[in-house]
Amino acid sequence: MIRELKWVSLLAAGVLTFAGAAFAMGSGGSGGGMEAPSVSAPSYDPAEEYAKGLDALQAAKYRDAARFFQRAADGAPRDANAWFMLGVAKTGIPDLRGAQRAYEKALKLDDNSVAARRELAVTLAKLGQADKAQAQLAILKTRLAACAGTCPQAAELTAAVATVEAALAPPASPAAFAAPPPLMFASAEEGDQAYLRAVGLINERRFEEALAALDEAQKAFGPHPDIITYRGYVWRRLGRYDLAETFYLQALAIAPNHLGATEYYGELKVIEGDLAGARLLLGRLDALCAYGCPEAIELRRWIERGGDPAA
Repeated sequence: MIRELKWVSLLAAGVLTFAGAAFAMGSGGSGGGMEAPSVSAPSYDPAEEYAKGLDALQAAKYRDAARFFQRAADGAPRDANAWFMLGVAKTGIPDLRGAQRAYEKALKLDDNSVAARRELAVTLAKLGQADKAQAQLAILKTRLAACAGTCPQAAELTAAVATVEAALAPPASPAAFAAPPPLMFASAEEGDQAYLRAVGLINERRFEEALAALDEAQKAFGPHPDIITYRGYVWRRLGRYDLAETFYLQALAIAPNHLGATEYYGELKVIEGDLAGARLLLGRLDALCAYGCPEAIELRRWIERGGDPAA
């Protein structure tokens, strides 16, 4: 059973304030063995660096943007969007080989990213690697055919195929070698709206739609631990316990003292039957919450019940 979520917006709460975030979400997921989050958090906030990168990119300061996005990617190395944006910045420098590596990394993390595959193909075409660009184009065409115009990515796939075909058609414009891909930048307000929409969709158990809304929020805010923790929750509800654990660990690697992610990772351990692991995480919450907090209270209830107390 899922309790109604009661999150405030990222803007109202302070988008870059990670510790002490207010969570009142339902159960966590189930994953593999106990893994402690990274004890060495980055010396900068990946979401803050991502925001700086967006500002620099919109100002056409591509080298600055690349530096900020590299920091965001280093701080959240499994965030495909940070790597994609690094590729965009490197395209503008232009550093096409660096862009190629960034797009390849993004695709390795998210094979379904149409934008990353499109820009990788265009970059390969610019580098004279037509065969490799054609291979990426073939994947896009195959997915477009399978979509049959009905999937959520239909319009994006259609546009991507046309973009890559144009890049492969000689003669290429000299300006194309320096121009970054045209992008629609999500404002903080739009990202906040997407974030709140995701909360509502999760409450309505419309999990696939919630993931799409979280994608939009992450484009605006970057690798924010609140958003990443929500991804873990949604994937658990969809039965992907391995992904749930992956996202909880990502959130804790960015913000080791994040109360919500710690609670949900503990709940995940209870569902696994790993009560010892859950108690370790409860101990961490007790240490973080000297005077008690809802996250510690809820995880303690899970441990005492041996599962979701609301079930």
